[in-house]
Amino acid sequence: MGEHETATILIVDDEPGLADGYAARLQGHDVRTTYDGQEALDALDEEVDIVFLDRRMPGLSGDEVLETAREQGFDCRIVMLTAIEPSVDIVSMGFDEYLRKPVDRDELRGTVQRMLERAAYDEKLQEYFSLSAKRATLETESDGDVEGTPAYEELCRRLEAVERELDEALEDLPDDDGYVVATDDRTRADSATD
Repeated sequence: MGEHETATILIVDDEPGLADGYAARLQGHDVRTTYDGQEALDALDEEVDIVFLDRRMPGLSGDEVLETAREQGFDCRIVMLTAIEPSVDIVSMGFDEYLRKPVDRDELRGTVQRMLERAAYDEKLQEYFSLSAKRATLETESDGDVEGTPAYEELCRRLEAVERELDEALEDLPDDDGYVVATDDRTRADSATD
């Protein structure tokens, strides 16, 4: 999707004023708002591209909504948008990005753009970005010392393994030197005729 195409976005927050405020900031997109976890699952379908999901809600929590959505095979990007300080529990969660409230219009719209771009990536690259987002979130947003914890160390090992797989995939790509040389030759020929 390009920068000006519309996305279907589901905003889930038990504070209606916040959910509606986020929706207003995303004008130009098809935005659905729900105010609890069960409503979110009912509103989630194959048309949804991105979900902004609060973690702490009465009844069905955002964590449970996330887990159910992934179990049911929904292939949308899920952004946790929450006031909860992250801890190593996020390592096993299947989200794509973690934002701490409050977020402004530019951050919200920038996140939408990143998620739309990532949707075009293959699974390995999506996994890489998800793991990278978790590590960055833990390193910048967590007050507790997460380094050295088993979950954090496992996250780092998984990220390194995915990076190696991506590096190996890049090494297997055909060499484009012929294209570069041809382009350089054409550039030199164009310069000679000027």
